[in-house]
Order: sequence, then C-alpha cells, then structure tokens
Amino acid sequence: MQSDPSPERFRKLMLDEEPGFEEVLACVFGIQEHEVRTYLTLLDEPGSTVAELAESLERDRSNVNRSLSTLRGKGLAERQRRLLDSGGHVYQYTATPVDEARTLMHETLDEWTAYVHERIDEFGEADV
Repeated sequence: MQSDPSPERFRKLMLDEEPGFEEVLACVFGIQEHEVRTYLTLLDEPGSTVAELAESLERDRSNVNRSLSTLRGKGLAERQRRLLDSGGHVYQYTATPVDEARTLMHETLDEWTAYVHERIDEFGEADV
C-alpha cells in the first residue's frame, strides 16, 4: 500500500475546519473525486458490474474500470467472478465496508507519518 498523501491535498485538508469522509478518503489514499464517487456508489450498490456502475455514475466503462482498479489497489474494493447461466462470466464489485476503510485510513496515515518522522530524523546540518 502506498502511504504518500499528496502534500497539496494534505494542506487543504488541514485548513478545512471539518473535512468530510470523502475529503479524508481522497487525501489519505491519493484518489480522485470520481474514484471516491465510485467507492460510495459501490457502498450503495454492492455486487455491481462495470456496466451497472457505468450507468449509475454516468461514466464510460473504461473509466469505471480504471477507478475500480485503483480502488482495488488501495484495498477499498473487491472483485468476485460470477458464472453466467448462459456461459461465460461477469465480475461483480463490492466496496470495502466503511469500518474497514476507516482502519485502512488510520494504517495508511500511520505509515506515512512514520515515514516523515524517519526523514526528519535523517536530516543533518548538510541538509539545511
């Protein structure tokens, strides 16, 4: 898991008096607004296919696929293969439950904080 929140997003988040779940999720995982929307839609519509999500989000399937790939890479979505009665298969996607996503946010932020502390400790006179 990459623990590298965008410095610009982090600053913006710190300036917000009361950032919402969406803003914190985007900042901590370094994901875009459309990926946050995909995650929230998956929470409301678990077991959705790419086609169903594309319709719900009013986005084309290739963009939805990229969002799902990002979310899966961050641990925010899972994919299951379902066999079709007519033959073949389809993938269905489900969002990681909010409680687990919160835990992932804490872990990711803790990793990033530890990294920054290590960097600070490594600085010497020559770095100033």
